[in-house]
Amino acid sequence: MKSQNQNSLATAINLLGSRWNPLHLFSCFFFFAFGLTFGIILSFNLKSFSFNLQVTQSSPSPSPSTSSSAPPPSPLVSSLPASTYPTNETSKAGRRIGLSEYMKPPNAMHDMDDKELLWRASMAPQIREFPFKRVPKVAFMFLTKGPVSLAPLWELFFKGHEGLYSIYVHSHPSFNGTEPENSVFHDRRIPSKEVQWGKFNMIEAERRLLANALLDFSNHHFVLLSESCIPLFNFSTIYSYLMNSTRNYVQTYDLPGPVGRGRYKEQMYPTITIEQWRKGYQWFAVDRDLAIEIISDQTYFPIFQKHCKSSCYADEHYLPTFVGIKFWERSANRSLTWVDWSRGGPHPARFIRSDVTIESLKRLRSEGRCDYNGKSTNICFLFARKFMPSALERLLRFAPKVMHFNS
Repeated sequence: MKSQNQNSLATAINLLGSRWNPLHLFSCFFFFAFGLTFGIILSFNLKSFSFNLQVTQSSPSPSPSTSSSAPPPSPLVSSLPASTYPTNETSKAGRRIGLSEYMKPPNAMHDMDDKELLWRASMAPQIREFPFKRVPKVAFMFLTKGPVSLAPLWELFFKGHEGLYSIYVHSHPSFNGTEPENSVFHDRRIPSKEVQWGKFNMIEAERRLLANALLDFSNHHFVLLSESCIPLFNFSTIYSYLMNSTRNYVQTYDLPGPVGRGRYKEQMYPTITIEQWRKGYQWFAVDRDLAIEIISDQTYFPIFQKHCKSSCYADEHYLPTFVGIKFWERSANRSLTWVDWSRGGPHPARFIRSDVTIESLKRLRSEGRCDYNGKSTNICFLFARKFMPSALERLLRFAPKVMHFNS
């Protein structure tokens, strides 16, 4: 009997040992600890969620007085979803934000570098119809060394036509002069870089001007001018001429010889062939669509930037070649800016005080014949250049009478 009991006890001990070995005990303890920890965390989060939900539902909305000090998020730089800030609603501060803020152009002087500027300026809406009343403007872009030396004449030209034009001035970065606060040129200088005659940085400056002007969605036409340019007609005539035109004004022509095809660089092949190489005046007038294409060009611009150096004169060849290859059917193939090349030399003739008469100004206004929207006209030039500061006094005396600046 005793032996039987001892055998039964041994059997029980062996069975218990087989079920509760150390590995089995560790597994049980691990799952128990994991379950306990998960339960505590889940319980804590459920309580926190319930508490936050109750606070959100029971807390009153902040009054305007408590939120007016916080500035609205900028629609241009905010990365938050649209639902997190009002777009076409009135803000708590009582000021409409959203589309109107987005459409507002930045100040002429800003902190964008060229890469940021060109990227932002290249944006174009795919829906052509604007969701607001838009008065189209002409952007007058002055590429200068210093001040606009004939500014008083331009002041008379712009007077009374506010809201129909924009002004942008690209001068040498070292120039630190200022214009009076009542001047149309006040605060119209853009961030600029050094420009040298005949160098590629001239094209970079032109694109910089175009890009800054494109930031204003109301600008529809873009005219490149220099500090020696004058208008040949009053503002209303020039505005109407540009707005009603079906063409852009970029001169582009093929010229054999050393100052034409002779400036072509073989390294540009095959992107640009010598048969595609064109020449023309740098002074242009283009619409918004072509302006966006110019500042967005990633094909021909880098080729010119890399190979058109020294005697290549990119300012006389880049835009004529670019437009000639891609947009020739949209161009009138002429410039709107008159210059006198009759005296020969690498530069056009300059006009000093004695050159300015009523007769000479009238002659410039009607010299030659050209095509305008399919019809022949004697109004071929809207501007003229190479007028020296010494000519300003006579221009102020004669131009308003000849050009009817009060119209």
